Amino acid sequence: MMTYGYDPKLSEGAIKCPIFQTSTFVFKSAEEGKAFFEVAYGIRPKSEGEELGLIYSRINNPDLEILENRLTLWDEAEECAVFESGMAAITTVLLEYLKPGDLLLISSPLYGGSDHFIKHILPKFNIHVLDFEVCQSKEQIIECVKQSGLADKLAMIYIETPANPTNDLIDISQCKEIAKHFSTTEKEVYLAVDNTYMGPLWQHPLKHGADFVLYSATKYIGGHSDVIAGACLGSKQLMKRVKDLRTFLGNMASPNTGWLLLRSLETLKVRMDAQAFNANKIAAFLNTHPLVEKVYFPGNLTEKDGDQYRIKQSQCETNGGMISFDVKGCEKEAFRFLNALKLIKLAVSLGSTESLAEHPATMTHIGVDFALKQKLSITEKMVRLSVGVENYEDIIYDISQALDAINN
Repeated sequence: MMTYGYDPKLSEGAIKCPIFQTSTFVFKSAEEGKAFFEVAYGIRPKSEGEELGLIYSRINNPDLEILENRLTLWDEAEECAVFESGMAAITTVLLEYLKPGDLLLISSPLYGGSDHFIKHILPKFNIHVLDFEVCQSKEQIIECVKQSGLADKLAMIYIETPANPTNDLIDISQCKEIAKHFSTTEKEVYLAVDNTYMGPLWQHPLKHGADFVLYSATKYIGGHSDVIAGACLGSKQLMKRVKDLRTFLGNMASPNTGWLLLRSLETLKVRMDAQAFNANKIAAFLNTHPLVEKVYFPGNLTEKDGDQYRIKQSQCETNGGMISFDVKGCEKEAFRFLNALKLIKLAVSLGSTESLAEHPATMTHIGVDFALKQKLSITEKMVRLSVGVENYEDIIYDISQALDAINN
């Protein structure tokens, strides 16, 4: 991955890919410019061995292309598109593959931004939304779709697993079976998976039947709290439509963003391995603390948890680096804990080298319907923790002293 797609000889021998901070590229001839645009706009297919030449940084840029090539390796995808934010990636896929009258089936909970776009923006385009719960079986979900009266309009299933912030797990393979159940010879129902919470190292949705895998690349892929980006991966056929719409929405990542992510990819594995190691230690501490009511962490699942444990064993290669937990009390106690933290930073986002803590109910998920939040256990007493790469004993010490502050 570290050398894939880049030849130093093409860039004055620079060992790392330079930042191609340019808006446009010079053609060698008018004929070449015509040929490039014919391919870019789909006027004709590429000839055998022909690549899309560099035209304009809204369409393609070396930093973007090399980054996309390298990202495909982690998920073994055919094609990747990088965006200026995770929400740009998500909204572009939904806008391209949904049309007025369609039905979108979603898992619950979702990240607050995704939840808002799907439930408040898509209906303006006459797109219908139906959600299902973690506890529902495949047969129950299929029946819910049928009872909606819109079964023939189902166009896509969109899931987030593990779910933000509850760490609930959704069976990707089962969702693909549901998609196939409602697909016809005239119309295929697609499956899109937001894989941000596990990142490209610990879970590979395409292997379990997903058509699209989506990331907020701001998180583990970027991993340094200094860049906003998103990514979508899938087959060449499906990704062509995503990239075409990206060109005309103009929400591709900048050359500088591409360069920053290329740098971050080189430490992705060592960072994520350290975060997963730390998370196991921290969860073990929280599990026994008298002021912690419940810990939401895949590592806590056992065979007694049935499907959740089975899904974790089949889909997740580690327990991840995200932990949510309920303090004993309510918002007042949760805020006391958060305000007492010293090493851990009180901020939203996740997957970065530094540990972060936030209050989902009033921050990242504030826009989610109150009754739904209560039903999904996103309550005033929940705290979400993104585990960093610091020494785990330092992280635990900070959590311990902040918990002590609850009763002071």
